[in-house]
Amino acid sequence: MKRYSISELLQSEKYLQEVIIKGWVRTFRSNRFIALNDGSTIKNIQCVIDYDNFDENLIKRITTGAALSVSGTLIESQGIGQHVEIQVNNIEVLGDSNPDDYPIQPKKHSLEFLRENAHLRVRTNTFSAVMRIRSSLSFAIHQYFIQNGFYHVHTPIITGSDAEGAGEMFRVTTLDLENTQKTEEGKTDYSKDFFGKETSLTVSGQLEAETYAMALGKVYTFGPTFRAENSNTSRHLSEFWMVEPEVAFNDLDANMDLSEDFIKYVLKYILNNCDEDLQFLNQRFLQEEKSKPAIQRSDMSLLEKLQFVIDNNFKRVTYTEAIDILRNSKPNKKKKFKYIINEWGADLQSEHERFLVEKHFKSPVILFDYPANIKAFYMRLNEDGKTVRAMDVLFPGIGEIVGGSQREERLDVLKEKIKALNIDEKELWWYLDTRKYGSAIHSGFGLGFERLVQFATGMGNIRDVIPYPRTPQNAEF
Repeated sequence: MKRYSISELLQSEKYLQEVIIKGWVRTFRSNRFIALNDGSTIKNIQCVIDYDNFDENLIKRITTGAALSVSGTLIESQGIGQHVEIQVNNIEVLGDSNPDDYPIQPKKHSLEFLRENAHLRVRTNTFSAVMRIRSSLSFAIHQYFIQNGFYHVHTPIITGSDAEGAGEMFRVTTLDLENTQKTEEGKTDYSKDFFGKETSLTVSGQLEAETYAMALGKVYTFGPTFRAENSNTSRHLSEFWMVEPEVAFNDLDANMDLSEDFIKYVLKYILNNCDEDLQFLNQRFLQEEKSKPAIQRSDMSLLEKLQFVIDNNFKRVTYTEAIDILRNSKPNKKKKFKYIINEWGADLQSEHERFLVEKHFKSPVILFDYPANIKAFYMRLNEDGKTVRAMDVLFPGIGEIVGGSQREERLDVLKEKIKALNIDEKELWWYLDTRKYGSAIHSGFGLGFERLVQFATGMGNIRDVIPYPRTPQNAEF
C-alpha cells in the first residue's frame, strides 16, 4: 500500500481508497479524533478511530508529539474544515512522546520560549509555515538566476580578506590559545597557524564573485556569511545567508533594474506557491498588529505588503535628495526621529528608510550615490569625488533589504582607496589583478536572505526566520 503525504490526501477526491500516512500527533480528542501532521502542509488530517477496536494501552500512547503510522480508508469528511478524513483500520506508534514534559503543547507559546526550544519549534504552525516559505524562497532565487543565464559560484567561507573593511570577523585558527607563539614584535605568529596566515569566516562572497563575473559574465553566490558584531537587535544575526549576484558590463542603472526584477520575481513565486502558509501568517500578522500601539501599527496586512512591492515601481532617489526630504520632514523637525538628520553625510537609520518608503513615496525606494566615506572601498567613485555609485533597496516595515554598487574598475583609483583605508594591498593582490587584465564596468549587490524571509513572513524578529539563530552569547543547538 502506498504511503501518501497529508498534502496529497487533502487535495484528493478518490474516496474509499486504502492509504497509509505517517506523521506526528497534534491533538487527540475524545479518544476518537487524531489530528495528524507530517510537515507537508500547515493543515492536519483528521484520523477517526473506533475506540472499541483498539487496545487501551495503544490508545494511551497516542499523545501530542507522538509519531504514528496510520492506515485506513480515505472518506468524505462529516465535519467542517476539511473535505476528507481517514477512517482508521490500524495504528502503529513509531515514537512515543511523554505528555508530562513535551514542551510544544497545543496552546499559544511565546516566541522567546520557542527560541529556547528551537529544535522543536518547527512543529508549530507558525514555524512550519515560516520554514516552508524560506525553502520556497530559496528555490525561487536559484530558479530566477539560472533562468536568466547566471552561473552559481561557491565562494570560500574561510578567507584572508575583510570584504567590508569593518573588522568584525570571526577568527579561524588551530593555534593553541593557551600557548601561542609570538613574533619579535610580541604579536601572535600566524605563520605557525594552519593556513600560514591570519584567516576568518567570510562576511561576503562578493570579492571572489567579482573575479568570476569577469570571466563567466553573470554569476551569483548564495551561502552563509558571518559577522562578529556585538548587536542584540531584532534585525541582526552573527551567522546569516547572503545572495550576491555580480554582472560584468552592468552599470548602476542595470544593477538597480536587476535588483527590482529579481525581488519581484521571488515574491510572486511564493504568492503563487505558498498560499496556505501565507494566509495563516497573514492572520497571525494582523493579530500581532492589534497588540501594538496605534502609532506603531502597519497600514498594510502581510499580503498587502507583498503585493505593494510587486505592483509598484521602485522609486529611485539620490542620497542627496533623500537627505533634503528627511531634513525637512515633520518627524525630523519635531524631533520624533531617534536619530535627527542635520547635515549631508549622515548614515541613514531604519527609521529614516521606512519613512521614505511608507510615508513619503509610498513605494519601495532605491537610494543611490551615497557619500564615499560611509561606504566600502570597492564602490566606484563618482566624478564629484565625494560620492560613490552605491545603491540600497528599501522596503516597508524593514528598511534596507539590498545593498549594492557599481564596482570600482579603475586600478589607480582602487589602489588609492585601499591605501587611504590602511588596507594591506598585498592581501588583495588577486583582486587588483582583475583591474590589470581586461578590466571593465561591473556591478552587483547583496541581499540578506533572512531579511527577505522576515519581510515575506511578517515575523518581527530575524531570529525567528532561521532554524538555529547565532547571536552574541548564544550558539545553542
